[in-house]
Amino acid sequence: MRTEVMDIVVIGGGVTGAGVALDAATRGLSVALVEARDLAAGTSSRSSKLIHGGLRYLEQLNAPLVREALRERSLMLDTLAPHLVHAIPFLLPLTRHGWERAYLGSGVLLYDTLGQGLARIGPGGDGTVPHHRHLTRKAALRAFPSLRPDALVGAIQYWDGQVDDARHTMFVARTAARYGAAVATSARVVGLLREGERVAGVQVRDLESGEEIELRARETINAAGVWTDDIQAMVGGRGRLSVRASKGVHIVVPRDRVHGETGLILRTERSVLFVIPWGGQWIIGTTDTDWNLDLAHPAASSADIDYLLTTVNRVLRTPLTTEDITGVYAGLRPLLAGESQDTSALSREHAVVSPAPGLTMVAGGKYTTYRVMAADAVDAAVRGLNRTVPASCTEKIPLLGADGYPALWNARELLARRSGLHVGWIEHLLHRYGTLAEEVLELAASRAELGRPLPGAPTYLAAEAVYAVTHEGALHLEDVLTRRTRISIETRDRGVEVARAVADLLAPVLGWAPADRDREVEHYLARVAAERASQQEADDATADATRLGAPDVRHLGHPAERRAPAPTPTAAPSAPAASSASSASSAAPG
Repeated sequence: MRTEVMDIVVIGGGVTGAGVALDAATRGLSVALVEARDLAAGTSSRSSKLIHGGLRYLEQLNAPLVREALRERSLMLDTLAPHLVHAIPFLLPLTRHGWERAYLGSGVLLYDTLGQGLARIGPGGDGTVPHHRHLTRKAALRAFPSLRPDALVGAIQYWDGQVDDARHTMFVARTAARYGAAVATSARVVGLLREGERVAGVQVRDLESGEEIELRARETINAAGVWTDDIQAMVGGRGRLSVRASKGVHIVVPRDRVHGETGLILRTERSVLFVIPWGGQWIIGTTDTDWNLDLAHPAASSADIDYLLTTVNRVLRTPLTTEDITGVYAGLRPLLAGESQDTSALSREHAVVSPAPGLTMVAGGKYTTYRVMAADAVDAAVRGLNRTVPASCTEKIPLLGADGYPALWNARELLARRSGLHVGWIEHLLHRYGTLAEEVLELAASRAELGRPLPGAPTYLAAEAVYAVTHEGALHLEDVLTRRTRISIETRDRGVEVARAVADLLAPVLGWAPADRDREVEHYLARVAAERASQQEADDATADATRLGAPDVRHLGHPAERRAPAPTPTAAPSAPAASSASSASSAAPG
């Protein structure tokens, strides 16, 4: 990045930015991607973890958006990421006799037709998602025994896709690196390079060392999501996109607190609420409210949590309480601002603009359509290269771990015998790594302790924590506990017990001295304490101030992240002086 003039530099390591890097790299372009924190550290690790068309968009008469998203769902299930994206059923309860079944049934029928009909007209045909079916109240209660009998008169069951969003984003970035992209995390853009009126690249600060470099590129693509306005300001305020941040909060509860064999989708006054099976937990969400406070660490307030509990408890036999919650996370959707003041009514479609020569910006959209957004952004940018560039081919490029996945899944019992692990562990690894699970198994076989479960997080092997650093670009303890794994929301103590053990595993790989290791642990514990405290606050402003009691582990962050927070009992110690290199381009296997 210091010496080469790239064809494309991408700002932002969320799913859209990673998708842009992959799209450009697979067209034969030289590409650099820079991300201020970690891959998927923002919106792309805090979604509802669904790959779906969006039933409610049909009700808004936005069939083109739904059809586009369903095609992407089909591609991911069948071709691009069958190891990461899986079909799961949802129950849509009916509360009125007669017309409601006909009305909602016709919508679900159209949803299935838009999705499954693609099988007859080209790539992305969805042969893995069953057709919907109508259920009586008795049948619906058999599928979801925790529902109150008086909460429904019947139901419709349909299918959609599920993904671990942070892992998927990381795999998109790793695949881009496999095709030649240079990928760096802890690399914040602090300015744009100019040649007259033309943007000629970016000024990048390495947040691990403090060093700044000039990264020159023929075209720059901004995919910074809710930070779009910050990049537009660097152009001199000539922004052509207006992005509003909408906060979505989810809570996580143990699987045994709600009895059901299927997910649940509930219609609310404002939008919909999902109850989503997630391994040994349920994810319940989401909210949809305006947010104009800290963008890096959106905070969930007690009001958000109470709304989710109140809404879901209307249909449950045994109400959930705050004591049942094992995890909470909040994310920000980058919505294209319009005339409506209601964020739930704003567009989920995306836009691509060029506010200055050499600069392309993409914003809006939804996780499921990241590949389309990326292709559109690269199409716009390459017009400035003054040479012929091939069309996008990412619909035919499986992510790392996808090629040969069905065969390895069929051989999982053989893998179990060879590795000495139970077949349940092999299935767990295959769902997280696809065919790259063999690399994790090799690592686990290299040292006895790496083949054992983590203490305090027994659903993960110790080898997975080490692999997160050696192959997946993690630089900090927080990266491993919150994004490479989901320990921070899947364990009742939110990873407090396992933090020290994981730090001990990472220290020799990342070259941490004992003091570095201790600071990493202290930072993570302070982060957990600040999040817990913020979730006790009644409003956004107080919750935001409390959450900012724990500074970002990447200590040279954005000014908004360094502002002095209101004093709280959970204030964290000083952020650690990180000692590892910021380059993540080695995430691709050599």
